[in-house]
Amino acid sequence: MSGTPRLRSAFPSTPQTSQKGRFRTSNNGTPIVGENVGTPRKLQDLPSPAKPSETAAPLIPFDIIDAPSQRFYVFSVYVFLFAYRLYDFYNLTVDEVESFWLFMKWVAFDGVFLFLLPAMRIPWLEWNVGTVLLLFFLHATLDGMLMFRIPLPIPALLGALWKVFFDDEMAITEHKVNVGKLLHNSSVILGKQIINILPEGSAVLNPKKEPFCLDSTVHQIQIPIQINQTTPVLIEIMRIDLETMQNETISISASATRKLMKAARKSQKAASAASPLLLHYPVKKTGIYILRKVLDETKLEVQPKRSDVVVVTCPQASVRPTGDSRCRNELSNVALEVEGTPPLRIKYRTTVNGIPREASEFQSLQPEDFVSPLTKHETNALVRANEEDVSWAQSHKLMVPLNETLIKSGKWTYSVEEVQDAVGNIINYVESEEDEKPRARSDSLLQTFTVHERPTIVLDGCDSRNPLRSAKGEKARMPVRYGSTAPGKKAIFGPAHTVEYLFTPEDDVLPNGGHSLTAQPIRTVLETTNKQPIISDAGLYTLKSVSTKYCTGEVLEPATCVLQHPPEPDLVLSSQNITDKCAGSPIGLRVALDLIGTPPFMVHYTEHKKGDVPRPKRARMTSLRGQIDLTPPAAGHYTYTFKAISDEVYAEKSLKPELVLEQDVKPSASAHFAHSGSLETCIDEAASFSVILQGESPWTLEYDLVHSGKRKKHHVKDIHDEEYTIHTEKLTSGGEYTLSLVSITDRQGCKEFLKEQSTINVRHERPKAYFGQIDGKRVIRTLERNQVQLPLKLTGTGPWNLKYKTPQKVESQRIYNANDFITTKEEGIYELLSVKDSICPGSIDENAKQFDLAWVPRPKLKIAETATTIFEGGFYVKDAVCEGDEDSFDVILSGTPPYEVSYEQHFKAKRGGKALGQAKKDLKSALGLASVRTDTSQSGFYEYKFTRLGDNNYDHDFKKFQPVVLQQLVNPRPEARFNNPGKTYSYCSREAEGEEVIPVTFTGVPPFYLEIEIKHHGTSKPETVSFPSITSHSHNLRIPHKKLHLGHSNISIRKVRDARGCTRKPPTSSPRVQISVHDAPSAIPLEDRNDYCVGERLSFQLSGQMPFSVFYTFNGKQQKAQSPGTTFRRMAELPGTFTITGLKDSASECLASTPANNPLLTKVIHPIPSVRLSRGLESRVDIHEGGEAELLFEFTGTAPFEFTYTRSTNARKGVKSKVLEIRTETSYDHSMRIRASEEGTYEVISIKDRWCSFAKATEGTAAGRGQKLLTY
Repeated sequence: MSGTPRLRSAFPSTPQTSQKGRFRTSNNGTPIVGENVGTPRKLQDLPSPAKPSETAAPLIPFDIIDAPSQRFYVFSVYVFLFAYRLYDFYNLTVDEVESFWLFMKWVAFDGVFLFLLPAMRIPWLEWNVGTVLLLFFLHATLDGMLMFRIPLPIPALLGALWKVFFDDEMAITEHKVNVGKLLHNSSVILGKQIINILPEGSAVLNPKKEPFCLDSTVHQIQIPIQINQTTPVLIEIMRIDLETMQNETISISASATRKLMKAARKSQKAASAASPLLLHYPVKKTGIYILRKVLDETKLEVQPKRSDVVVVTCPQASVRPTGDSRCRNELSNVALEVEGTPPLRIKYRTTVNGIPREASEFQSLQPEDFVSPLTKHETNALVRANEEDVSWAQSHKLMVPLNETLIKSGKWTYSVEEVQDAVGNIINYVESEEDEKPRARSDSLLQTFTVHERPTIVLDGCDSRNPLRSAKGEKARMPVRYGSTAPGKKAIFGPAHTVEYLFTPEDDVLPNGGHSLTAQPIRTVLETTNKQPIISDAGLYTLKSVSTKYCTGEVLEPATCVLQHPPEPDLVLSSQNITDKCAGSPIGLRVALDLIGTPPFMVHYTEHKKGDVPRPKRARMTSLRGQIDLTPPAAGHYTYTFKAISDEVYAEKSLKPELVLEQDVKPSASAHFAHSGSLETCIDEAASFSVILQGESPWTLEYDLVHSGKRKKHHVKDIHDEEYTIHTEKLTSGGEYTLSLVSITDRQGCKEFLKEQSTINVRHERPKAYFGQIDGKRVIRTLERNQVQLPLKLTGTGPWNLKYKTPQKVESQRIYNANDFITTKEEGIYELLSVKDSICPGSIDENAKQFDLAWVPRPKLKIAETATTIFEGGFYVKDAVCEGDEDSFDVILSGTPPYEVSYEQHFKAKRGGKALGQAKKDLKSALGLASVRTDTSQSGFYEYKFTRLGDNNYDHDFKKFQPVVLQQLVNPRPEARFNNPGKTYSYCSREAEGEEVIPVTFTGVPPFYLEIEIKHHGTSKPETVSFPSITSHSHNLRIPHKKLHLGHSNISIRKVRDARGCTRKPPTSSPRVQISVHDAPSAIPLEDRNDYCVGERLSFQLSGQMPFSVFYTFNGKQQKAQSPGTTFRRMAELPGTFTITGLKDSASECLASTPANNPLLTKVIHPIPSVRLSRGLESRVDIHEGGEAELLFEFTGTAPFEFTYTRSTNARKGVKSKVLEIRTETSYDHSMRIRASEEGTYEVISIKDRWCSFAKATEGTAAGRGQKLLTY
């Protein structure tokens, strides 16, 4: 708030970042600060902002390309250069000159790249000169080795890397094991015991420096007392009252102390009685609590640390109510009331129209000249020796005024969110997500008021140049227009407006047009903005103010208006006769009017002919003089009575007395047409005109009919009616006729010449209708349901009413254009029936009255029926074929090419089964016949469904097209395969006769015909053997013994055929089997020992044909292993007995059994000994000086055991542990106990038993000493 005054002790007005979630609540319910907030201490100055770093800007700014992207681009360029380097290396010839130039080229490229890279100043790539030089020399060395073809030890490097990352070997349980994990098993030596020598007992009050407070909701708190290495029987606490400054001593007895310790151990679940305990002592009064004395169970006084607890009244805050209404641009005038131990901090938030602003806060709120030790002390003591003035901890009430300009109307809310006292107690009034139910916010925590817009007022339509006029004695509305300061200046609806204005009577207005000293102030209240002040007296009115019940407003210009009362209207008449020149008789009156009032005037009078009803009339005058000619059309006695007059100000005012004029009128003869304008008619028809006659009957009328320069006169006598109809003869010629009234003679013989005439337009011909042509004919073929416009040709004068017949009904249509269309979508013959234009009925041209509309036929599709394709059951069926055979069918198309056909190919495993695949295909054909190739790549049931058809004219219409379906069965080709492809069927040399059995599996329909091919090693021509009539799907081939030769032979399937006639010839690369005859293999151990440890390797030398199958038992379980070479090696993963029982090589199926009692092929694997210190866990033991702790060692393995353990310094943060001593012990049992009284960390580093040993990797020792077979 820019306009809010600040206390002199407050920080700047920048809103602070909310630290919601920073505070927590203690077990006693008192708000306390969280772990990241320390003990209240001296308030320091705000830290100054750090200066920006002096790091040079990158060559390419990060707002164009960020740092990661720049690094990526550099890496991409480096990868490209390296790939280009390898490309040159690949194309390198043996020419040394070329090698030299390539070497120089890449040295230059690497130098430019590496030395320019730091200039880019990209983070992580800003290398110093030494690094760049080192990289350059490494790249130059690589360039020399590549370009001069110096061989690189790549295989050795890859082998070493493989051993580092993939150090797995096959174990005797026939699965891969990681040698490193097996040799360096961390579970062999487990456990660690840490012995701490405790200091003397201690006690401290409030060790965590938590704040505490009491209020109306928190009546009791629990202050913490931490004891260590002591069992107190008496605790004395001194309390200083904050109001009276009096001291009191609180003694906690032994029984109360035991209860506190029991509750502390239960809540903390301490593992040892010597662990520090946190006692919670309840208090219900505010004050400063100081720990004075602690006695342990030996009656010795424990020296307590200097500490205290300040328990104050909880801080609170509220917003003082100051009314619920404000006006725009006023000050907010809000005050925050804060109570608590200063200096205080308060946080509040302003919400405008439901939109919260950023929270603001005041800090360091305290009374004038207030000094608190919390802002100055540098030790933990808040009460110093002999000083018991604790008035600084008393609660104070402070007022914080808030004043800001209310620049926006609407609902404003000031709410308190948080208050904190000097001790650190925080009261948060804002709901958080951790609250189980919403908090009930007190009304005192927020102040809500409404900011109203200010009204405005201005005169609209009245100023010094445009006075307001009203009739005498009548009231007028002051033309005020309401507005406001709201956007758009809209008027304020709702509250009443109070308007004040000055009034000076017309006679008292000063000569300069101003108000006199006796001007009257008038105040009026208007309930709505539709109402205006009512004024009646003539004079000067000036608006002075406007207000609502909330706000005063502003008077805008113009604000002054003059009200005038003009004189009432009146008139004076004078008249003279208007006479006929022939008869000399009067034909009317000419009346002159002299008017008084405000123009324009309206004179109201009546005209009364004797014998008739009076007719009211009026005349409008725009000036103070006017004239009226009263010339009635008929003869008679007329009386004119002037009854009233009105002007702009006064409504109709009666004339008293009424002014009356009388006259006998005899008008002269005259005649005119009843209807003016021309007349149109058809040829060969007569025309009629009505003529109105005036004067004294009977009359004689003369008129002429003129056409084509010829005039024909007509004379009609003794006309007694005032309206006469002239009927012409039939007008047989087209063109324009003119009927002119020539003269009229009345009873007295006065003849008056006339000028009236009317025109007759006679049509030269009658209208006609006929169909136009499209492309020279009245027949059209169009696409189905396409909208077609049939051309119409019409003559005459529009609009025309046309009746025609469609293929379904007779229709009528009003046509406005002579070249119009009939729009339709239906095919058939259209015929015109009749036509009539705006004047005459017409005729239809018999030769062009019909139009034929036909549709272009839609395309059709069918499948050609042949001997292999028939139609049955609503679809086409094609003969079955074998898988992979070529087949097709023809599709016959009719329509307009080219054609577009879409069909779906469905694949099913069998007829009626579930679809396994679907493909949509398109077919385009420029002819009426298309060939579709069937899919025989996979056996099964195929269905071809033609779903879409379109040609050059029509797109596909699913409503018009019926899908066409063709079905075909594709039989699978038979298949024969060896059950064990690639297997070598071996024969032992001692087996003399007998056919070998080779299992073969068939697929297809039996019986089968099979041909196999036998190729012997060393011969070029294979032998063929046939097996006809195989009736089952599984068959054991017995190779005739006469077909077998010593050595190796390959057997492959040459051809197979099933009962359907389908044949399959496997490719030459198809799987095959081998047969051979060999001697039995043998195995010999590589080491002359029978005892091994877990982690060692068992190795045997094998003789025979690689690879070998080794059969052995491990712990009574039969195992089979494969050995690709002549050395069989396995890692001893588990302890047990290993014995090789048999051996088989790849040459034959002969199993060479070994004697069960052969000691050379039986090995005993011993387990690795293990040791557990402190049950294998890390335990901590705290003892007093001079005490002892027990070290328990537990062993597994074969006794005796020899182990080495160390004592090192206990680990501390930032200090490296150091080995203090190393000891070696021997145990003939599986457990051993050793007493220790020295502080340190005890752990075992090596162990060995009767057979094996293990050493733990420690600093300064090799990590891989692993296991070792020992001998005692």
